[in-house]
Amino acid sequence: MKRIFSILFLLIFTCGVIKAQNKPARVLIFGLDGFSAEGFKAAKHPNLDKMVADGVLSLTTRPVMPSITLPNWTSHMTGSGPEEHGITSNEWTLEKHTLAPIDTDRDGYYPSIFKLLKDKISGVKTAYYYNWKELINPINKKYLDEISFEENDQYQANYAKAYDFIVRNQKNPTLVFLYSVHTDHAGHGYGWMTPPYIKAIEDADIAIGKLLDQLKTAGLYKSTHFLLITDHGGIGKGHGGVSMNEMQVPWAITGPQIKKRGLITEFNSNKNTALVLAKIFGVKEISDSWTGAIPKGIFK
Repeated sequence: MKRIFSILFLLIFTCGVIKAQNKPARVLIFGLDGFSAEGFKAAKHPNLDKMVADGVLSLTTRPVMPSITLPNWTSHMTGSGPEEHGITSNEWTLEKHTLAPIDTDRDGYYPSIFKLLKDKISGVKTAYYYNWKELINPINKKYLDEISFEENDQYQANYAKAYDFIVRNQKNPTLVFLYSVHTDHAGHGYGWMTPPYIKAIEDADIAIGKLLDQLKTAGLYKSTHFLLITDHGGIGKGHGGVSMNEMQVPWAITGPQIKKRGLITEFNSNKNTALVLAKIFGVKEISDSWTGAIPKGIFK
């Protein structure tokens, strides 16, 4: 009798493991513009701390150069640097730019993680939420299922939309990019490391905490991968240079496939993000033009 119960337990356990492994990959990216490593160290962000406690945190990740917004967010989403994707300034548009990319899709856009997933993963759902209007310029919108722009540095409505999108598509592989520029604008308006800048980080943490609590209540937290990414730091009221204030940023990841390593010091770059995402979704054949790499030792 004991042997029968043991066999039944083993079968139930094995089925549970298989079911967990077969769950569709889900990733929620929190993108906070202008979030410096020194800002991370100075601000209070208990919700971010809890989120990454079981994963990996880097405070020495390097932005690509120049240390400005559009080149770096494009690098996050395309696994490449400006020398490959061609976005070298915030003024870039598909119709008017100086440096030609080394690769494009049929519409002239550099291949992004959204295109890769749509090409390789059946039923994948993608969403893009932002509040700086130029941000989406380098991304081919036809690979996005939901797009929402929120004006005047507001982001709360987009957080609500992101939650609804995740719940609605919980049975599908899902990638959600949830971005806010209010942290960067606080730096430009008041100065990096000033009280208003630190408050902007802490306000974002509160909004992130509310969303994470919603996902926990919905039973979707443990099956989700979370990333915290940014583009650059700042010094004074600006950025774009090569000071360590501008060229060191936080980068964090946690989720079912990620090791619990805590703070790491290995080299990492903003252009590695798309390759990490591809691995989470099980995509092995990436674009030949991507030049990033998967940071060593972060996957189980």
